[in-house]
Amino acid sequence: MKNILGIVLLTLLAQSCQNKKEASSINPINWSKRMIHHTLTDSLTRGTTYLSVYSQIYSQSEHKTHDLTVTVSMRNTNPGDTLFIEKAEYFDTKGKSIRTYFDHPIFIAPMETVEIVIDEMDQEGGTGANFLFTWRIKPASGEPLFESVMISTSGQQGLSFTTQGRRIK
Repeated sequence: MKNILGIVLLTLLAQSCQNKKEASSINPINWSKRMIHHTLTDSLTRGTTYLSVYSQIYSQSEHKTHDLTVTVSMRNTNPGDTLFIEKAEYFDTKGKSIRTYFDHPIFIAPMETVEIVIDEMDQEGGTGANFLFTWRIKPASGEPLFESVMISTSGQQGLSFTTQGRRIK
């Protein structure tokens, strides 16, 4: 009887210790709170921005990689106008879509920053991951800024770097 109880306890302990990979540290419920419940007008200027991110980088050789935490910042640079982002899609190194964070318009208030965090243990993106953002702004408004900060720490060593998005449409 003690052996059976011990096996059950060990099994439960092993299952509770398994790493559960999250797609993002940002709760998806936050996107629904930002959802636009009306149709965006055609008078808004539309754009698409490409942002490179790295959930892993090579170290010492092509056979060893470091995993990174990725923070993607979506920044509204306008002090008086709202930014609307229609879609945020994450792709891996081979160009395969990993996930769409939202595919309905959300708003970002003037001068506000909204973030997506990709956990360090999420290795799906690989060494050449990227995002595509489709967005809309009022004509003559400043364009949004999309940036990424990648970071990893191990012991007393730290590694970090940034990338900025580039408008492609």
